[in-house]
Amino acid sequence: MAEGKDEIRSYRDLKVWQKAMELLVECYKLTEKLPKSESYGLIADIRKAATHVPAYIADGQGREALGEYIQRLSWSEGSLKMLETYWTAVEMLKYLPPEEIEPIFNRCTEVGKMLSGLMRSLRGGRH
Repeated sequence: MAEGKDEIRSYRDLKVWQKAMELLVECYKLTEKLPKSESYGLIADIRKAATHVPAYIADGQGREALGEYIQRLSWSEGSLKMLETYWTAVEMLKYLPPEEIEPIFNRCTEVGKMLSGLMRSLRGGRH
């Protein structure tokens, strides 16, 4: 598996899940700085998308069928793209300076590459 030499016994052992959880925490912390008027808008959307990224990884890892696992990883990737879009909106609305948002984009890129690598590995039958 693309996750390294350690045995994977749980989704919690997946480095991509761990990185996605770190992204979730960063998103929750940074949304605290957004205007309260966005509580039911961008803040809720960002938090939901950030939560879905690791949640779909966990859900997929718990599936028996490989196709279902890959599908959930694909959903996680979709949630990641939504998350990037919401943060782009925050940037365009000038709610936060770009230098505060940039680490989120970097983390999204990292998690996205890891998700792609895991899906590629699973499709290749090496799991």
